[in-house]
Amino acid sequence: MITHPRPLIEVFAMIPDVRKPRGKRHPLAAIFALACCAMWCGARSESALAAWGRHDGVRIAQALGFTHATPCAATLHTICRHVNRDEVEAHLGAWADEVVGSRPPGPETPETAIALDGKTLRGSKKQGAPGIHLFSALAHQVGVTLAQPAVDDKTNEITAVEPILPQWVLEGRIVTMDALLTQRHIAQTIGEKGGDYVMIVKENQPQLRADSALVFTLPPVGDRQATARTVDLGHGRIEQRNKYPTKSFLTQC
Repeated sequence: MITHPRPLIEVFAMIPDVRKPRGKRHPLAAIFALACCAMWCGARSESALAAWGRHDGVRIAQALGFTHATPCAATLHTICRHVNRDEVEAHLGAWADEVVGSRPPGPETPETAIALDGKTLRGSKKQGAPGIHLFSALAHQVGVTLAQPAVDDKTNEITAVEPILPQWVLEGRIVTMDALLTQRHIAQTIGEKGGDYVMIVKENQPQLRADSALVFTLPPVGDRQATARTVDLGHGRIEQRNKYPTKSFLTQC
């Protein structure tokens, strides 16, 4: 049964507010909703978000929950620094999963595919965090990122995917990944949740690669021989029979 996802502003309302009650003017959900609207319109920095709210966002500020003027860049900076990022990721990931589940399958994509991959964040060196690596899970059908946790320098993408896979509804979905994530426990987790997977096998797992190559070179189990030949000698003649799948031919010499 396909259900409609929750409004995004309701998801923002579930994120814990770490601010002290004294001096708090703007609802946290309204701030996040305003930031999303500004980013959809092309804003990419805290100052650009604040400028959009003070100018283009005035008409929808009240509908989003603001009772005063929209926040300035300093307020946005403070909130972004102190908000629990793990909580934000968890709630947005759950909402994105609802969006994917609410979409009916199309004729060309009867099943939803989820791509798992990691990339080094471009421009991270300018922000004082050179070489920061993010792991992303992208739903192909709707183009929604289900999760994007950072990968610790001392680990790899395997440790990043382990905690998020059990959180998704994988039944009827296909999960694709590169050779690094071709691991037995990852395949087992996807299978136990009713999903399918497409994994790449390369030289980093030589035994698995050799086993896979052997499977594709062996003939199918129970396959019948296409032709058969028998030669009989007796009664002054030689009989040679060639048997094919549908016909038999007899040659006498």
